[in-house]
Amino acid sequence: MPNSHPLGPFVRRFLLENMVADRNLSLHTQKSYRDAIRLQLQFIAERYGIDPTHLTVEDVNAEVVRNFLTYLEKQRGSSLATANQRLTAIRSLFHFISQCVPELVDLATQIEAVPLRKTVSPTIPYLEKEEMDALLAVPDRRRHQGQRDYALLLFLYNTGARADEAAHVTVGDLNLGTSPFVRILGKGRKIRLCPLWPHTSKVLRTLLDRRLEGSPEAFVFLNVRGVPITRFGIHTLVERTVARAFIAMPSLRGKRVSPHVIRHSTASHLLRAGVDINTIRAWLGHVSLETTNRYAETDLEMKAKALATCAVTEPGRTLDGKATWRKDRDLMAFLTSL
Repeated sequence: MPNSHPLGPFVRRFLLENMVADRNLSLHTQKSYRDAIRLQLQFIAERYGIDPTHLTVEDVNAEVVRNFLTYLEKQRGSSLATANQRLTAIRSLFHFISQCVPELVDLATQIEAVPLRKTVSPTIPYLEKEEMDALLAVPDRRRHQGQRDYALLLFLYNTGARADEAAHVTVGDLNLGTSPFVRILGKGRKIRLCPLWPHTSKVLRTLLDRRLEGSPEAFVFLNVRGVPITRFGIHTLVERTVARAFIAMPSLRGKRVSPHVIRHSTASHLLRAGVDINTIRAWLGHVSLETTNRYAETDLEMKAKALATCAVTEPGRTLDGKATWRKDRDLMAFLTSL
């Protein structure tokens, strides 16, 4: 076919040049996009009998992409969110192709028009303050391993850092002076500065001891073998801690607690403490304020307080019988902010 365009060279340029050199996307995003494209090529080979080395751009149209999404959901059992991630990667690839070859714009536009699956936003899980305290009480701080576990759990709670972010924090990222903070490299290689509580700073100083004077590139959190802990190691630590904590805190039984749940807990507790929602957005490294607003929608305690404040026994009257809601501008402002 004289007007066909081999897909392979575009895939290589997209993954090695566009994603890395041009857009500087995180390694996690690079792997996610790579896996999505690999799965699609495997699907096309099995369903349509086209060897990936002979595949052309024209072989991949909107119908093929829709069939791929159906395959992900029906045969691989992927969630709608996962299918949407795969579709986002494919859309991005064809957007890149359209920029390289203008005559392929129509084909790319059709693929980019394939809609994302509608998903139900799950309720954000988080821990109550007493449950978080129960987790922090588990490590035996008389032992070095217990000191490390406590420091890591406290760091996750203080900063709301993702597991991968905490795993990659170095000594040079810490400033444990009079106004302690940590430099965190987040999603999309965005850097944020997060304040540390004085207690967290003290615990980290004790944990690191002489390592503070060593290489600034050394990782802060190490595993039992003395090598940098991985995000999987952090997940295991949290799961192990929860398994021991529910003895003293029965409400933890049956809860699936991960480092990300601790991150949600940080946001919820900051919100309850009256911290501005935009500050929380910066604290957690959210790109959109919409993401942070979900915590206000989820926090049952804040909703209960709001309900108790304006509860009525008859239209326009509070529980004490006084019609005050029209005059209470602070209350109305509070409800508007939720």
